[in-house]
Amino acid sequence: MQALRYWDYYGMTERFTDFYERSKKREKFSDLYDTITSRENILLAYRTMKSNKGSKTPGTDGKTISDIEKMTDDELVVAIQTTLQSYRPKKVRRKLIEKDNGKLRPLGIPCILDRIIQQCFRQVFEPIAEAQFYNHSYGFRPFRSTHHAMARVQFLVNHSQLHFVVDIDVQGFFDNVNHTLLIKQLWNMGIQDKRVLACIAKMLKAEIDGEGIPARGVPQGGLLSPILSNVVLNDLDQWIADQWEFFPLTQPLKTRSGELYAKRRTTLKEGYIVRYADDFKILCRDWKTAQRWYHAVRKFLKERLKLDISPEKSQIVNLRKRESEFLGFTIRANKKGKKRVAHTGIKTGKRQKIVAEAKKRIQILRSSPTAQNAILFNSFVLGIHNYFSRATHVNIAFSRLAYDLRAFMYNRLKMVGKYEHPANPPPTYKKFYSLGFRTFKVAGVYLYPLANVKTVNVMSFSQELTPYTEAGRARISQKLRPDIKQQIHSLLKSNIPNRSVEYMDNRISRYSMKLGKCEITGMYLFAADVHCHHYIPVHLGGSDKFSNLRILHRDVHVLIHCTLKETIDVLISRLGPTDSMVIKINLYRKQCGLEPI
Repeated sequence: MQALRYWDYYGMTERFTDFYERSKKREKFSDLYDTITSRENILLAYRTMKSNKGSKTPGTDGKTISDIEKMTDDELVVAIQTTLQSYRPKKVRRKLIEKDNGKLRPLGIPCILDRIIQQCFRQVFEPIAEAQFYNHSYGFRPFRSTHHAMARVQFLVNHSQLHFVVDIDVQGFFDNVNHTLLIKQLWNMGIQDKRVLACIAKMLKAEIDGEGIPARGVPQGGLLSPILSNVVLNDLDQWIADQWEFFPLTQPLKTRSGELYAKRRTTLKEGYIVRYADDFKILCRDWKTAQRWYHAVRKFLKERLKLDISPEKSQIVNLRKRESEFLGFTIRANKKGKKRVAHTGIKTGKRQKIVAEAKKRIQILRSSPTAQNAILFNSFVLGIHNYFSRATHVNIAFSRLAYDLRAFMYNRLKMVGKYEHPANPPPTYKKFYSLGFRTFKVAGVYLYPLANVKTVNVMSFSQELTPYTEAGRARISQKLRPDIKQQIHSLLKSNIPNRSVEYMDNRISRYSMKLGKCEITGMYLFAADVHCHHYIPVHLGGSDKFSNLRILHRDVHVLIHCTLKETIDVLISRLGPTDSMVIKINLYRKQCGLEPI
């Protein structure tokens, strides 16, 4: 995970781990403001933010990450620290996007500086919250996905034989979060720094352009909103788990072998919640228990969280007789021998959207049969295959989709491509698809066949997989080499006047990617010897982008720019470059408009 490397760059890994461990012990945090506004945390937030696609989306001030990149790192740090001293978020831009059901979802897009500030808060909040979140909530959490939520549901159906599902639809959850209650929930979680909570309260009350100051809700589109929404619903998760799953052992009974087992809970409601954001299910063993859960959850949401449910969309489903829908999939408990197992498919609304989107992209290919459009079509097909390949009947579903689209696709692409079995397709095609399916070749690109997809077994999430423990990080990825990490810390402390925050950040990335080695000589570089060269000079139109920077030994850098023969001779004598090194140096000099050495 790239984020782990970022943490190492800025020396935040140990601090986040400490927050996580202290939160596990239910310690209180009354001094978070200094960490949130620290130079390292702010620069980490910038680095994380700039790799986010949303960073190029302007807020009400019209600015994007490109405007921030022009600042120096000192200017950015001071700007955020100064802004937070008397914080007043700028107006939030409203944007409406279409949901799967055809309705519009309102997004709130903060200004770019406010988004970086939110990222600063999120980085500090997340380890504290992750230590206390329920194991089986999967939305907006590190390394968790919709597929893990589906795996949990299938496990409960297959192994625990829980075939009754309580489907609860919270009415406009993100628009109806109670602000006062949310601040209390953060306090109860241990976030008890009043300066921090005051800033959160102001973020929640940020004025929405054209609508005014919201009385409730968390704006979808803000970087802090996902973790705040999980904080709200974590109370529900824990309350449901405490009713059965975490209920303390009482009246231990003995088996024939004399071993203790289970607990007698005849008056309790057996049930297990699986949640992804505000979409959740409670799986039960019988109809009566499901009814009790339905009414209990409705009451809890209303009285404790000040949220209403949608009676039309909330229901109890017997999976032996009907399908239930979850995260774009359908679930049903069908017979297999003497047991019932979960069979999953694609819900009707999703199938219709896939067909509509496929037709749209086919039309684009017909009117503009370019390689780029063919690649975009393949990206769409690969994306839906990757998502729905966890369905147990995905092959049947996509075979039907392909059959429904066959005539439409053939009639529109027969004039712009060839319909054939792939002959020597590129490695990517061979990696994902068999050669037994005929498909169109448009502009030299074979289109991925819709029908060619197989079920991939869903894997349950391993609870040890967390970036906030040493054991969890070891399972995720290799740590940054200690020697490189030490040099990066030294580079971060260096002060280069008038350099943009983009340059300083990409300089670190380039050094790390090259494992601390000069890109011409290959020698390992200590921080004192590191120079960062613009391959295309700034005065000739070069930028501070990662792709335009090169990590070089300082003597090599001087040699590239040097015009005095005496100095060149001294540097060549000192470096002793090989012929291949001289060729590279001359290539760099050529980009600078200088004569070869």
